[in-house]
Amino acid sequence: MFKVGIGQDSHRFSEDKNKPLILGGVEFSGGNGFKSNSDGDVIIHALCNALEQAIGSGKSLASYSDEMCENGITESSEYLKKAMEHVGRKGYEINNIGINVEAQRPKIDPMANSIKQKLAEIIKVDKNLIGITATTGEDLTVFGRGEGAQAFVIVSLTKKQ
Repeated sequence: MFKVGIGQDSHRFSEDKNKPLILGGVEFSGGNGFKSNSDGDVIIHALCNALEQAIGSGKSLASYSDEMCENGITESSEYLKKAMEHVGRKGYEINNIGINVEAQRPKIDPMANSIKQKLAEIIKVDKNLIGITATTGEDLTVFGRGEGAQAFVIVSLTKKQ
């Protein structure tokens, strides 16, 4: 048996020049981070939402990230570990992940392999199970105008053997 979930997240860029820009657990140089209580990693946030949807938990990332953030845990990779605990408790594992990012900046393609590697390390899967594509949005949305970024993630899970 397999299950599928779709997740989305978006954040505007922060005006704080000292906040690091993190996407998929990877720090990008030359840009402000996201306006968020956490590191604002839209890829990981969307992935968490997709995982929770796939297992039918009825929860979103906010159901545990807000409390974790209040306790000083602001790294989205920790939220992803929590989501993976939920997946494991339901008896599922990752089959594959598809990620799409809309942002004028930063450029995703040069860092796609690093993102895949980092996510694979966090969730303990082969990086070839993760696909990443990106679009600039061509000025049609706030993301296409460079005001922030959004990510859509689809995940398929299979029952553990």
